[in-house]
Amino acid sequence: MLHRTVGELMTRKVVRARRDMPFKEVVKLLADNGVTAVPVVDELDRPMGVVSEADLLRKSSGQADPSGRTPMPHLEAWERAKAEGATAEELMSAPAVCARPEWTVVEAARLMEVQNVKRLPVVDETDRLQGIVSRADLLRIFLRRDEAIREEINRDVLQQTLGLAPLAVTAEVREGRVTLGGTVEVAGLIPIIVRLCRTVDGVVSVSEHIVCGPGDPRRSAAGA
Repeated sequence: MLHRTVGELMTRKVVRARRDMPFKEVVKLLADNGVTAVPVVDELDRPMGVVSEADLLRKSSGQADPSGRTPMPHLEAWERAKAEGATAEELMSAPAVCARPEWTVVEAARLMEVQNVKRLPVVDETDRLQGIVSRADLLRIFLRRDEAIREEINRDVLQQTLGLAPLAVTAEVREGRVTLGGTVEVAGLIPIIVRLCRTVDGVVSVSEHIVCGPGDPRRSAAGA
């Protein structure tokens, strides 16, 4: 049972900006490639930061409104510096928050959440740019076929990992929603099965209708 890796999901043909790329060229780069952000790289193709539409818009928001209808926004010193920037390096958000190709989807998603970023440049062991992975890329795991999810749960989770007999507990999957049924001899195994099934890539939810065998204490207590 293996999570998909960043290397499997990332975009390999990465649009990037040179550190000295002028403001207007950065705007054109985003528009021509239909992207909202690009990594900024140094001479060795190592990510220094990411420049996004939000970074570029600071230049417009930092200018006075000729009509006088909207007040000037309050900008911190670093925000003013970025608004006055003329090159990708001056405009970018830095440092670059990067991932490795061997990372799992879970590791990448957690880093995005902690750092509050929408994409991660992916670098090799020398920190050179190899690709880029976005939130949309990570969500692709939920496009897995139900049959593939079902096979992984039945084979890898239930049989190989937990050592259950092939038909002791079975999983049915519909639109990523897993329904478990069957019989186990130990009640404490049920939450373990549910937890492991939730870790399978593409699973949206898990519900269980697993019953306990005659020798299980929980079943005896319920009967009493």
